[in-house]
Amino acid sequence: MTEAIPKLSGVELSLWRGEDGRLWTQGESGPTAVRVVRCFPWSDPGCYVSLRDTDDDEVALVRDVSDLKPDSRRALAYSLLEAGFVLEIEAILSVEEEIEIRTFSVRTRQGVRKFQTMRDEWPRDLPGGGLLIRDVVGDLYMLRDPQDLDARSQKLLWAFLD
Repeated sequence: MTEAIPKLSGVELSLWRGEDGRLWTQGESGPTAVRVVRCFPWSDPGCYVSLRDTDDDEVALVRDVSDLKPDSRRALAYSLLEAGFVLEIEAILSVEEEIEIRTFSVRTRQGVRKFQTMRDEWPRDLPGGGLLIRDVVGDLYMLRDPQDLDARSQKLLWAFLD
């Protein structure tokens, strides 16, 4: 069963990119600038997107991006890209530990990356499997299945898992 098109205050949810580059929707008191916040599950980025106003109050929850009309879907998709995305780790090249920081060098589907985590920040288990690592600036790195990594990557990762 397909859900109805998302609504905001009884009116069909409509999203657009303003001339200022921000995402907008029609709120109860007129046009409202919103930002996107992805909710869990991280493994399904097209579902459960929270739209927040400048006070960080939720204006609407989009359960499935595909439920939106095409123009709204495009505007939201663009904003999701801008808001950041989850980089998928294919291999761990190195991990260096310093006093307060851990520096990872990884190969992702998007290319080789270096990122840092606090030493007390550990990979989190994802519902349905996989791991999620958040770096010091809030970017997210996902390992779909750590068992699929090469032996060297698994050895480097092993120290950070229970």
